[in-house]
Amino acid sequence: MINKEVKAIHKMLRSSPQKVNLIVKDIRKKKISEAINILKFSQKRVSVDILKTLNSAVANAENNNNLDIDKLIVKEVYVGKSIRLKRFNPQSKGRAHKIIKPYSRLTVVLEERL
Repeated sequence: MINKEVKAIHKMLRSSPQKVNLIVKDIRKKKISEAINILKFSQKRVSVDILKTLNSAVANAENNNNLDIDKLIVKEVYVGKSIRLKRFNPQSKGRAHKIIKPYSRLTVVLEERL
């Protein structure tokens, strides 16, 4: 019995890993239909991008590996750091304050369970 794995990676997700991880922890070890419903009804802005990545992984499973969508579960979802955009905001008396805009790297791994 061979369990096939499929994954999709979003390399430049415009949100901090901490914020993404709050949503990602809810969809781990769930069926695809449950995970999609959780993401669709989430109030967080970044859940739209996570849903796109999940749909990409489902499309990879269906088209590239000929897996059955109804048997897929979310095996792993993990978030890592990506680049940090650095900007400066002018302040009084000629000073400047740093603005750091973090990006995340999201990996979704799906598995077919029988």
